[in-house]
Amino acid sequence: MAVSYTGTVIVAGEGRNGGHVASGDGHLITSLAIPKELGGAGDATNPEQLFAAGWGACFLGAVRRAAAERKVRPTSTSIAVEVTLTHGDGGEFGLSAVLNLGLGGVDQETAVELGNAAHRICPYSKATRGNIPVTINATAVNG
Repeated sequence: MAVSYTGTVIVAGEGRNGGHVASGDGHLITSLAIPKELGGAGDATNPEQLFAAGWGACFLGAVRRAAAERKVRPTSTSIAVEVTLTHGDGGEFGLSAVLNLGLGGVDQETAVELGNAAHRICPYSKATRGNIPVTINATAVNG
């Protein structure tokens, strides 16, 4: 398989608890903190937010591709991605995700079809398929 692009990020320090993140090209520079909900300071981003941002951006690209293949032109696209850190009784950590897709200018059936198609082709969706619970909620919206 040909390589199209490789994103490089360096994480230093304490990881999710006071670490620092920097992309190789310098476009992403941020600090990390444990969320307040988990007893941390919550004064910086966290891995779940970063994963949600990447997945959401990629997923919208997959929606646009699926729409173009079907000759459908949504008037607007948005997505709210929820990535949840889970903690099992045995002490193991995991993730789950909910992707709430909103599409303007299409009917509900088309919104669902495009959401399902995007989930089949999005690289993040492919990477998580069968590994974590994922829910796709696609909704036709005015706009």
